[in-house]
Amino acid sequence: MPEPEFDQPADEAGESADDSTVESSVDWSALPEPLRMRLAELGADALSEMAKVDVPQHLRPVAKFAPTKRARLGGSQVVAGLRDSANFRTAVVEWLRKNRPSTLEVTSPDPVTAAAAAVLTGDEVALHYVELVTRRVGDATLRAERDAAVARAERLESELERLRSERSQLDGATERVRADAEVELERLRKRLREQGVKLREAKDAAAAAAAEVRKIEERTADEVKRLSAERDRERDRAETERGKAQRAIADAEVARQSAREARQADEVRLALLVDTLDGAVTGLRRELALGEGTGPRPADLVRGASASQGVVGRVEDPAALDRLLALPAVHLVVDGYNVTKTGYPELSLSDQRDRLVHQLAVLAARTGAEVTLVFDGAGVVAVPAAAPRGVRVLFSDPGVLADDVIRALVTAEPEGRPVVVVTSDRAVADSVRRRGAHPVPSAVLLARLGRV
Repeated sequence: MPEPEFDQPADEAGESADDSTVESSVDWSALPEPLRMRLAELGADALSEMAKVDVPQHLRPVAKFAPTKRARLGGSQVVAGLRDSANFRTAVVEWLRKNRPSTLEVTSPDPVTAAAAAVLTGDEVALHYVELVTRRVGDATLRAERDAAVARAERLESELERLRSERSQLDGATERVRADAEVELERLRKRLREQGVKLREAKDAAAAAAAEVRKIEERTADEVKRLSAERDRERDRAETERGKAQRAIADAEVARQSAREARQADEVRLALLVDTLDGAVTGLRRELALGEGTGPRPADLVRGASASQGVVGRVEDPAALDRLLALPAVHLVVDGYNVTKTGYPELSLSDQRDRLVHQLAVLAARTGAEVTLVFDGAGVVAVPAAAPRGVRVLFSDPGVLADDVIRALVTAEPEGRPVVVVTSDRAVADSVRRRGAHPVPSAVLLARLGRV
């Protein structure tokens, strides 16, 4: 398939005005395709060893192609360079004269080779060779078209002869089928007359049988109606008894499940409370061991002031968060999207979740805190199958907000267990503070995770 031609600009490296001149005797735009391909191959072969100054600017990218692809992919640019740049054409001739002198022989028996040599060297017989190659290409095209037409005509004649033979065979078969059909038709007419007599007799017998069948059907319908009514009464009684039994079983199962869940919740709360009390007692003993006496100190006897009752407040810096996470059996509850949209909102929701989960896994491994991460379940296409070790990942059910899940988690904890809730939502922070939890802004957790 011939490659499209491109009108390329002259070499920007400073070619002279003579580089754009071409022989007036040769019309490069009308070169036959075999001659264009031969010129492209010769120019492409010379590009690999040609000095950079002799290569036009628009052919320098072509020179970087692999030798086997250069003529095929950049053939149009090479021919345009030979047409527009006398320097390039001269350099190609010099390379061919040095490396492939046989390609520059105008007396070559191959018209394409002779025409290419004449065009490149500017020989006065170039026009005649171009016309010769063009005529031969046209003759070859016409011969190919003639041969194709002859072959097509031969195929059509063969097909016509085959169709004639098939038609002759079909005509004979049609006559035989027609004769057989007439014989069969007469036989069927005779049989039809016989069947007509039998049919009238069968109709009379069928009418008598139908009358008897109607009587039997009426008796059967009455019996079926009676049996159906009795069956329905028995089914209603059985359904009533089955429903009572199923409700009793369901009530018993609900009661057992409720008792089991309540017992499990009480056991978890009791275990957490024991762990919390154990940590508190251990810390209290450590504090008491620091003093030298067990009696009251002078400062304890001062009147007019009340001791602090440990009112829960907001945590405003990572150091305070570290102190909370160092408490025994502490539970860290994180409002997922509130943190991620504060820290890295430019990520997709899936990437936000993955990043926060892995950061919290590192924090849990270092502090030993129980970590629960809560996300809104609305719009989540695929929930992750598993979370990293040490992080519990929860998604709110349809119609339930993550804020309500966080409040439920805080309420479920036993009295006295330290709970830290990370959120910048003021309403959530105020509600969990009233439940005894320590609210922490999302920015404080992000600052702490930045040191992980």
